[in-house]
Amino acid sequence: MSVDSAFDSLPSRERRYLEQLKERSPEEYERLREKVRNRGPEYIERELNRNAEFAEVKLTLETEPKAQEGAKEAVKSFISEKGIESAFDHAPEHLRDAIARGKFEVTVDAASSEPKLAVRPKQAPKEKKGTDAPSGKVAEIFHLKPVLQQQIVSSFGLKGGGV
Repeated sequence: MSVDSAFDSLPSRERRYLEQLKERSPEEYERLREKVRNRGPEYIERELNRNAEFAEVKLTLETEPKAQEGAKEAVKSFISEKGIESAFDHAPEHLRDAIARGKFEVTVDAASSEPKLAVRPKQAPKEKKGTDAPSGKVAEIFHLKPVLQQQIVSSFGLKGGGV
């Protein structure tokens, strides 16, 4: 089997990835190598500690109402002092309304590549129309900027606080 036929038998996403590798400059390749090289045991330990810290924050937010209220107050005061643009990358009108009315919760979004604190606007309860089946709508969340995440995590009194 020739190299070309082996290349052609690869899935399209793998072929595209290999083609992109060929197109990289030597400087870009060296930067990526350095990035991989820096992911040694210390990096892994930092990531494990960070994930454990966010798991602790998530548990606290979900089980202790006072912690949830404290995090909400931290978000509100940060926004009143520095503006909503300094707390979120993108803040649509319904998020602004939810924060102004206090109809939101602070949560940990672990679905992304790394855990992040986020705000989830609460929607007004709708009348049930004869069924108890869930509507299937996914709640929209908005990630907080790192400076506010760090402030909230450190308020929990955890040792790290490094988000």
